Amino acid sequence: KRSLFNMDFAEIEAKEGVRLTWNVWPNSRQEATKCVIPLAAFVTPAKALPDMPVVPYEPIRCRSCAAVLNPFCRVDYVGKIWICPFCHQRNHFPPHYAGIQENNLPAELYQSYTTIEYQLPSSAPVSPPTYLLLVDTCLAEEDFSVLKKSLLQALSLLPENALVALVTFGTHVHVHELGFQEISKSYIFKGSKEVSFQQVWEQLALRSPGTGGRGAAPLAKAPGVERFLAPLADCEFQLTSTLEDLQPDAFPCSPGHRPARCTGAAMQVAVGLLGVGAPGASGRVLLFVGGPVTEGPGAIVDKNMDEAVRQHKDIAKDTATFYKKATKFYEGLSAELVKNGHVMDIFACALDQIGLAEMKVAVERTGGVAVLAESFHHPVFKQSFSRLVSESEGEGAAAGSGGEEGTTSLGVAARGTFEVFPSRDVKINGVIGPCAPLDKKTAAVSETQIGWGGTSAWRMCGLDAGTTVAVFLEVAQQEAKSGKEAAAAGPGAQAQQFFLQFCTSRQLPSGEQRLRVCTLTRAWTDAANTQHLTQGFDQEAAAVVLARLATHKMEYDDEFDPMRWLDRKLIGLAKKFGEYRKDDPQSFQLAPTMSLYPQFLFNLRRSQFIQVFNNSPDETAHCRVLLHRESVTNSLIMIQPVLLAYSFNGQPEPVLLDVQSIAADRILLLDSFFTVVIFHGVSIAQWRKAEYHKQAEHQAFAQLLQGPHHDAKSILAERFPVPRLVDCDQHGSQARFLLTKLNPSATYNSNVPAGSDIIYTDDVSLQVFMDHLKKLAVQD
Repeated sequence: KRSLFNMDFAEIEAKEGVRLTWNVWPNSRQEATKCVIPLAAFVTPAKALPDMPVVPYEPIRCRSCAAVLNPFCRVDYVGKIWICPFCHQRNHFPPHYAGIQENNLPAELYQSYTTIEYQLPSSAPVSPPTYLLLVDTCLAEEDFSVLKKSLLQALSLLPENALVALVTFGTHVHVHELGFQEISKSYIFKGSKEVSFQQVWEQLALRSPGTGGRGAAPLAKAPGVERFLAPLADCEFQLTSTLEDLQPDAFPCSPGHRPARCTGAAMQVAVGLLGVGAPGASGRVLLFVGGPVTEGPGAIVDKNMDEAVRQHKDIAKDTATFYKKATKFYEGLSAELVKNGHVMDIFACALDQIGLAEMKVAVERTGGVAVLAESFHHPVFKQSFSRLVSESEGEGAAAGSGGEEGTTSLGVAARGTFEVFPSRDVKINGVIGPCAPLDKKTAAVSETQIGWGGTSAWRMCGLDAGTTVAVFLEVAQQEAKSGKEAAAAGPGAQAQQFFLQFCTSRQLPSGEQRLRVCTLTRAWTDAANTQHLTQGFDQEAAAVVLARLATHKMEYDDEFDPMRWLDRKLIGLAKKFGEYRKDDPQSFQLAPTMSLYPQFLFNLRRSQFIQVFNNSPDETAHCRVLLHRESVTNSLIMIQPVLLAYSFNGQPEPVLLDVQSIAADRILLLDSFFTVVIFHGVSIAQWRKAEYHKQAEHQAFAQLLQGPHHDAKSILAERFPVPRLVDCDQHGSQARFLLTKLNPSATYNSNVPAGSDIIYTDDVSLQVFMDHLKKLAVQD
């Protein structure tokens, strides 16, 4: 039996794919509220788990609550009955389980198999993956040529049976007919006009085959849709020729005006075409855009360049003319994508904003990816796009049956459904992550909603091996039970333990259906036993859950003050669990399981998630989309980057994220998830410019220079989307990528030795922050 104390949370996550903020829960809602940090679980439903069994049959479900048979069920081997730990319903085993005995158990009842995956049989024909290329033609000639080259290379990475379509847009929208081999042929939609999905079908001479319920088998395609969505093997020549012949938008752009770019109208046409071309099947819209939306529905700025693109202050003051209308438009598109089970991916390559802040709802709710780069020349775009399309061939990691986290395979899957089954004493508040609610109300759903709540099931149109959702939970019992009540409550009562089960169904690139079931148990404890609570506290998960919750509130609550809210959360936790003498800040200390938590929040308060100054709304949206989909480990890197030092004194070593870590004879490697920075001290930079590393007697220096580049290359190869690589020197202009992440322990106001590096900022240092925390925590 797993010990509930002295837990290695990373080890548990490697086995279950789940991390909880609290691994020991207080036994009443009132006491849980006093714990300050929400009760939440981070679930990575498609995480590659090497030791997880995969069984070739369907699961056995409880006839009352529909939870799946698991190792925590009580089994009567004589009567062939099992008791559900969630609702205590007695269930009979099916006839083919007649031989079950204590020494003859199915895999799902083994105590070591708390996470198991089922291969679900399917009589429906396997639908090939569908890709709709949505290409912006309002680009400079050089950028447009690079984009076309990338698209042509991507075709060789797709499977031959994949269905592909091509839609281009500039002033107008062009839907290219790939099934017509004789000549290039396209249908044109006016870019300034909003068209309904019905009008799209009518103009393309398609008839909607009707819609089915969610989770239904794939429906028949609309007659004639094969003219636009054709197998790659049949249309590769026509598609290649069309891409090669594409020219930048022919409509002239007046001086002082932006190009007429109808991205919103093009997305509407693409979603409508994919809805009748791949109904009920996996499909992705790949949007390639190089500038802001200026024409038609979803526009974010006027064509006249006298009007600037909206900034954070404009949105906050409600002076962003197009913002609310555009956001509402893209929310409508996201609802249609979710209904059809399709994914929206956005590759935005421009120095200007493109409207990602408005569009992100379509990416986030469908589980798509958003990639920002300066141009289509940039390696961030080229490598990220190449990795995404090459995933259609890979199945190993996607199946979750092998491989390790961080390998090149992303484990992409589609058409997922995520369900939560808690014990009777636990309620579901909601989820924050790349999913959309399915409106499945059960007795386990709480009236208090957090994120996407009011349901116990969510649609995940697209997911990969790293996709992580945060499930918010609450204790149902208002007050702790007395001893007699707890003893009479029976199995699973609050006096003992509670159970959680997460069920995720998904479709692999091969078309195979899988259902992953993860069941876990944790203990209740009396709220007075703070030692048990602190031993079960996962400070990394707690920091990430507050980051997700704060950024979600910033999006949907206009009156929300994130800094004050985070400060109250930190002070409340310190007062509750800190050890101190009243009015004596020097006596304050936190338990080892909480000691790093204030540092995490210090960096969160300074991060781009909370501090939007000097970031555009698009950049902020991009960062938050990734924060809401990545694992705890990756999210923590975004909040508190990792800093490694390379020197002649020994092996690379982690150093403090502090300006004092900078030294003239040292190389620093910073990993902030979005960027990887190689920072050379001033002496190292001078030696490199003098080309000492090319001399035979300085091989040690050459190896020192190669070390951080090798490690940076490994990070870039494993991460998706691919981060930006910055190679800079001390006192250089790009050194800002490192300096903005460091603790400003030495500023222009500090007394520091001559030659030491300083940061020009008025921000307080971590030491000052901690001093203030201690002072406030010990006050009555």
